[in-house]
Amino acid sequence: MTTLLIKGGHVVDPACGVDGIANVFVRDGKIVSVGEKAPKAAETFDARGLVVCPGLIDMHVHLREPGKEEEETIASGSAAAIAGGFTSVAAMPNTEPACDSEAQVEFTILQGRRAGLANVYPIGAVSKGRKGEELAEIGQMFRGGAVAFSDDGTPIHNAALMRLALEYSAMFDRCVIQHSEDPNLFGCGCMHEGKVSMELGLEGIPAAAEESMIARDVILAKMTGGHLHAAHISTRGSAAQVRAGKAAGVRVTAEVTPHHFTLTDDRVRSYDSVYKMNPPLREGPDVQAMIEGLRDGTIDVIACDHAPHATEEKELEFNEAPFGVIGLETTLGLVMTFLVEPGHITLSKAIETMSINPARILRLAKGTLAPGADADVTIFDPRKTWTVDAAAFKSRSRNCPFDGWKLRGRPEAVLVGGKLLPCREAR
Repeated sequence: MTTLLIKGGHVVDPACGVDGIANVFVRDGKIVSVGEKAPKAAETFDARGLVVCPGLIDMHVHLREPGKEEEETIASGSAAAIAGGFTSVAAMPNTEPACDSEAQVEFTILQGRRAGLANVYPIGAVSKGRKGEELAEIGQMFRGGAVAFSDDGTPIHNAALMRLALEYSAMFDRCVIQHSEDPNLFGCGCMHEGKVSMELGLEGIPAAAEESMIARDVILAKMTGGHLHAAHISTRGSAAQVRAGKAAGVRVTAEVTPHHFTLTDDRVRSYDSVYKMNPPLREGPDVQAMIEGLRDGTIDVIACDHAPHATEEKELEFNEAPFGVIGLETTLGLVMTFLVEPGHITLSKAIETMSINPARILRLAKGTLAPGADADVTIFDPRKTWTVDAAAFKSRSRNCPFDGWKLRGRPEAVLVGGKLLPCREAR
């Protein structure tokens, strides 16, 4: 029998309505109690001055294995997750080959277990080979352990296929995660279509490319009763579409990335491809709409869309470089610095968007410190200031738009299944 007492921390568990100084007692990988009592334990972690919360979950990461292990592996991505204070991640299926079969799903789970760090949950592809032509074996992937279905990296642009995906996934009580983008409107764009793109002479991606797809999919979700999850929304119109869908009783949820609530398309004036991501950085009012969406509950989840790329790829000209930035090791600091510290959302709300909400959407028995729950716990210093150093990241890639930034809020340690893992050593 192994026991651990996390002593005297500021415990925040939105799922149970806990927000105050308490002790957390863990035995054999499970939460036993949260409260004033301090049972004797074989090991004690002094959490005075620290926040103790349910293990953070990032439901949108790209781990590149198999196919592009030089950019990231499941092991290195798991190490980056621990360094960033995350105890669980959900891996998108745009690997080579795509995660579109039961065997591929099981491979991802096995590699996660071999790494022995963060929990790794596979997301299965909606279509075979992610080609958008034929529905993949949804039931078999669910049997293998897939927690959701998506063709992320590319949109499910065929409405009939999206309808089938929503209907089939609903049979297994799983959501379809849509990369919302009309490819015909997207064209060959490489940044947001607006004043800045005109000044720079770069082909733009209109907000309507995202908004029109979300509008279509909300209609399909209403029609089928399926659960639509809109990934990385980025425009004020998208937030309005999700808000209207929820008001109409549609099963629709949404997520936002840290770069979409902190950065605008003005950053692209540098022509630095570290600011090239999909969806692209938008305008100031869109950033404010993302913050407001988090505040009023329109947006359920903060997820980083961790997208590693080799340095030589990102050193190409802006319009030729691949889309994507890494984020597992900066998300918590960005949330604390740009959302909680200015008072846009409460600490409890921030933790809710990164713990119980993604757990509920993915149907994971995670996201809470309730007695009997798995002892997945994140412990962080909400006041500690630190400087982002991408060169020291555990990720194999360095395409971080926040390198050199000073952030407040640093992860100190996590528990994964009761196993104590220090974040700073992982860092």
